Amino acid sequence: MTTAILAPAALLAAWTLVILIWMAATRLPALNKAGLDLSKPTPGGRRGADLEGVLPDSVNWKAHNYTHLHEQPTVFYALCCILAISGAGTGLALQLAWAYLGLRVAHSLVQVTTNYVPVRFLLFLVSSLALAGMAWFAVTATL
Repeated sequence: MTTAILAPAALLAAWTLVILIWMAATRLPALNKAGLDLSKPTPGGRRGADLEGVLPDSVNWKAHNYTHLHEQPTVFYALCCILAISGAGTGLALQLAWAYLGLRVAHSLVQVTTNYVPVRFLLFLVSSLALAGMAWFAVTATL
C-alpha cells in the first residue's frame, strides 16, 4: 500500500472543516443581524436554501462552498483510497492528487470571497481534469 496519496485527501478533509468554521463564523452573526431566531420552530423546519435572499450573498457563498466540498471531492477521496490500496498512488497520480487539492482550495477561496464565476469555473474545470487523470490511473491499476 502506498500512503503518500492519502496526504492530499487528509488535507482536503481538513480544509473542508476550515470552511465549516468560516461558514459558521459568518452565518451565525448574519442570522442574528437578520433577526432570525433559530430557537423557534418553523413549519417544515429550516434548510440552508431557505436563507437565500435572506442573508447577504457573501455569507451564503461560504455555505455553497461547504456543500461543494461534499460533492465532487467524494470521488477524490475514493480515488485516493483506491490508488493507495492498489499501490498506484505514486508518480503522476500523486502529482494529480496534489494538484486537485491546490485547485480545490483555490476554488474555495475564490468562491467564499469574490465568487467570480469565470475564475471559479476555470478552477473547477482544471481540477476535474486532474480528477479524471486520477480515475484513469485507478482504473488501470485495478483492471
